[in-house]
Amino acid sequence: MNTPVTTGTDDFRGLRDQLWTAVTGRDEYAAAGIVLAALDDGLDAESALLDVIAPVQEKVGTEWAANRLTVAAEHAASAIADRVIAALAHHPATRTVPHLGRITVACVDREWHVLPARLLAEVLSLRGWRVDFLGAQVPTPHLISHLHTSGAEIVALSSSLPTRLPTAHAAITACQAIGVPVLAGGAAFGPDGRYARLLGANAWAPDARTAARRLADGIPAPDLAVGRTQVDDLPHLADQEYTYVARNQGQLVREVMLQLENAFPAMRSYTDRQREHTAEDIAHIVDRLAVGLYTDDDELLTTFLTWTAGILTARGVPAMSLRPALDILAAELQDFPRCVRLLDHARLLLDATLAAGHTSGVPA
Repeated sequence: MNTPVTTGTDDFRGLRDQLWTAVTGRDEYAAAGIVLAALDDGLDAESALLDVIAPVQEKVGTEWAANRLTVAAEHAASAIADRVIAALAHHPATRTVPHLGRITVACVDREWHVLPARLLAEVLSLRGWRVDFLGAQVPTPHLISHLHTSGAEIVALSSSLPTRLPTAHAAITACQAIGVPVLAGGAAFGPDGRYARLLGANAWAPDARTAARRLADGIPAPDLAVGRTQVDDLPHLADQEYTYVARNQGQLVREVMLQLENAFPAMRSYTDRQREHTAEDIAHIVDRLAVGLYTDDDELLTTFLTWTAGILTARGVPAMSLRPALDILAAELQDFPRCVRLLDHARLLLDATLAAGHTSGVPA
């Protein structure tokens, strides 16, 4: 591994600007050349990953949210970033002889935002860990099967989408049931790790460097004598409100669509594409309502609606169009007290946000 050199903020900014130009120009070779040349000039690989590549990818997401990058451009930039990381991993300057324990790094099932986990896997490899990187969307049974045969001492579990928290919870309890502790990370677990703690993870880290430090300090193995279920961690699940909403998502979306068409006849002339986008937006709201019920946390729904309002505004769609869907859902779920609470809170905050004009396309 090369000896790290001191690199100032201005140096990182210049490299980030160059890399941004390359990835948004869809020039994979230029992007890789910029990073590899920086390594040849003495930049340490960890800084290249976390102070150059990661911020550029974060900007890609921000620019997409602001409608300054298309979905296709965002996907192309993300694919180039992934290949640049692969090129960096094979550069002579990044070779480190493994001398620490074995760790498995994986995304929870249905989580396709793989870059945070990939960055962590590379950083841990640089620091001497033996890393099994399983990538995106790892079903929990497959993860457990791998742990039984790999000898991994710990799992680093990544999730960016809060709607994956129930799946993450199942993965956490399954890993712990066979004696493997879980380090949780990713935006899904909250900026302060509140959902990692709520779901019983053994540790949480907000970024790769902090994760490496937590691992270096040691994370105790779970007590196999203490068996638990998801309801043990979250007693409010006993009311079955989460189960009802999660199982009836399709029916709820169809009912909202039907009532919207009755209230706004112009919707009947929507194209198939417009109807598909509308149904997707409603499904996302129901998803966030469900995970809010799972965690019993109003903020997961309200934060999403504020973000969605910003996305719609950036695309020239009136954000107030969210309000009728929330009203219909509240009427449909009026017999479920926690649903009513979450939706009432969401409507109040959405109204206040729109009245103040505080909508922004910052990803939730």
